Amino acid sequence: MTIRVSRFAPAGLVSLLAVFAASAAQADEVQVAVAANFTAPIQAIAADFEKDTGHKLVAAYGATGQFYTQIKNGAPFEVFLSADDTTPEKLEKEGDTVKGSRFTYAIGTLALWSAKEGYVDSKGEVLKKNEYQHLSIANPKAAPYGLAATQVLEKLKLTEATKTKIVEGQNITQAYQFVSTGNAELGFVALSQIFKDGKVTSGSAWIVPASMHDPIKQDAVILNKGKDNAAAKALVEYLKGPKAAAVIKSYGYQL
Repeated sequence: MTIRVSRFAPAGLVSLLAVFAASAAQADEVQVAVAANFTAPIQAIAADFEKDTGHKLVAAYGATGQFYTQIKNGAPFEVFLSADDTTPEKLEKEGDTVKGSRFTYAIGTLALWSAKEGYVDSKGEVLKKNEYQHLSIANPKAAPYGLAATQVLEKLKLTEATKTKIVEGQNITQAYQFVSTGNAELGFVALSQIFKDGKVTSGSAWIVPASMHDPIKQDAVILNKGKDNAAAKALVEYLKGPKAAAVIKSYGYQL
């Protein structure tokens, strides 16, 4: 980056431009693997992060299990925002992360959702009525929200009854898309996909009680490729701060 300053510029302006040039030179880019359920929050956070720190966040979105495989195969990710706590812990034990960098950035909430107003009741009784043709969930082997969905069905003793109705998405974004496009009448999604500022933004939903499935603790960690990247360290610290926390909570997550 080149900044040209007139020899007639005031000394104060020269000093300010020097500070700006120094900070710009120190700005870095961080490659982040982001669990699909956290797409909207991280997009909002990224804008503030770049404005406040000068660093740029470049995100890829997908299923946690798929990201694990990509990371093990050498993908260039520097920070991993997982949809669970077990995958980052596993990477930590396998020596793929910066020691001491792992922390829980959000606790997710599962919701049963339909794009149709009034279709899903506030207690999820629509599941037991069994009058729908398709029920969308994320792949339980790759997506923690999909696993949580299967636990809910098991708890309600509906595993067998819904077996032929399940439409499985590769990740929670695809599970959401099946419902939003009408290919499934209802489905289990992340609350963050349909919730903003205290209310469900479209359709109808049952917010699944946390007691019906294992906690969806979402951990972040700096990967080895990011150990010397100032932007990676800055992002992790930013996610712990009040500005990011306000965004995360606005999408229905717990902290």
